[in-house]
Amino acid sequence: MSSSFKPDSGTNIGGVPQGVAPARRPRTLKARMNVWLRWLHTYTSMISLLVVLFFSLTGITLNHPDWAFGNAETRREATGTLPAGWIKGTDVNWLTVAEELRAQQGLRGRAGDTRLDGEEASLSFKAPGYTADAFIETATGKYTLSVQAQGAVAVLNDLHRGRDAGTAWAWLIDLSGVFLTVVSLTGLGILLYLKKTRVRALAAMVGASVLVVLLARLAIG
Repeated sequence: MSSSFKPDSGTNIGGVPQGVAPARRPRTLKARMNVWLRWLHTYTSMISLLVVLFFSLTGITLNHPDWAFGNAETRREATGTLPAGWIKGTDVNWLTVAEELRAQQGLRGRAGDTRLDGEEASLSFKAPGYTADAFIETATGKYTLSVQAQGAVAVLNDLHRGRDAGTAWAWLIDLSGVFLTVVSLTGLGILLYLKKTRVRALAAMVGASVLVVLLARLAIG
């Protein structure tokens, strides 16, 4: 007499009730780290994409100041007179002077480099690719102004350097450095999970690093 086993109609072979999905095994720390690195790498890359592109392109133009395009430069000279009250004795109201010059001559940039020396006072306006220097006679309030405005490429190059660009732009440069560091480190972390290409990629990275160090040594002399 033979007997056969018939599983209960409400139970799977594995003992899990029908209609109930088996419990998912928790991800290992290694798997979670891989997912986290990919997520962080993707979004930091997207957030910093425009900034990376800007600094990459301006790095090329900065390395070739002799390139002709976008380097047009304009100069102009102007004269005028400041209203009374801009100076009292040896006390110059530099804010009044700066705002009056802006209004009369359409100047831009940050005012600074103020100087009072005997019969003459001076201050400068600076912005990326732009300088304006004013020299004022203390006795009469008459001034002469020299304005130099460079082309678009020079403006972009000064932004790359952070020259005369203000505090907000300086913060952007710092944040760009942080984002690029994160993008680089997370990219390296992701590489360590790619078994098929890991060794070749790491070898290429080491070779490129050695080349950069050698070129830096040659540049330093």
